[in-house]
Amino acid sequence: MPSPAHDTLNALFRNRPAFAVEILRDVFDVDLPPDVLIEVAGNDFNDRPSLDFQADTVITVGPRQDPIFGVIVEIQQDTKEHKRTAWARYAAALWLQLKCPVVVLALCPDTRVATWAAEPIVTSLPGFVLQPQAFGPDQVPAITDHVQAADCLELAAMSVMMHGQQRTVTEAYMTALNKLPDGDSLQYYEYAYRLASLATRRIMEEIMSLDLWPLQSPILRGLVSKGEATALIKILKARAISVPQDAHDRIAECKDPDQMEEWIVRAASAASIDDVFR
Repeated sequence: MPSPAHDTLNALFRNRPAFAVEILRDVFDVDLPPDVLIEVAGNDFNDRPSLDFQADTVITVGPRQDPIFGVIVEIQQDTKEHKRTAWARYAAALWLQLKCPVVVLALCPDTRVATWAAEPIVTSLPGFVLQPQAFGPDQVPAITDHVQAADCLELAAMSVMMHGQQRTVTEAYMTALNKLPDGDSLQYYEYAYRLASLATRRIMEEIMSLDLWPLQSPILRGLVSKGEATALIKILKARAISVPQDAHDRIAECKDPDQMEEWIVRAASAASIDDVFR
């Protein structure tokens, strides 16, 4: 079963498929033209019912009816030899569909896995050697400038994932989010939080607890816009504060808007559910 990190990395590329093209162009020097249509395509390569022949994300570059390039994005968190065979199958199947060059872009949060994924895949078909492009910690910069983080939030979220224990990396990301519209800020906060290590999550929670963050933050405003009771519970969960059933019921049953607003303000800096209800 895919992990939360697997699904979140996949969502980054499905949300903005141009990110994959930027990686190939800027990191791996793949010659791809600017200003062309880039979109997510079907990831099912089956010609019969099967559960084992679906890539994580497939992206096409160029016109829908005549694409010029295909990208297969694979999230790989461990070394599994059968995946290398699957990648060769994916690439061959997509090439047959699109009749254009195809590349496999392997996202690897671990350096050891990235080194493994970058090895050429030699098949028994004469001349068919697949060279995956592995994107791992050595290719993801530690982004410490909030302007640079804002330029590509997907890359910045991956920087938090891989380098977020450097406080300046997480601070740059959070500062960039604080300048986004409410909904976008919340979405990218949740991306990074799901990808982050426990130590990095604590840094994110600490930053959210500062006096400047309650309710003025677009992240918290985005949560509140979803409904105050739901917002309060989401804030608490985002800050890794346990919400037992009796506390959940108390929040859900509260009809006093002033009381709810007070709880939300407290939640931004609370260390426990008791701090919210004090």
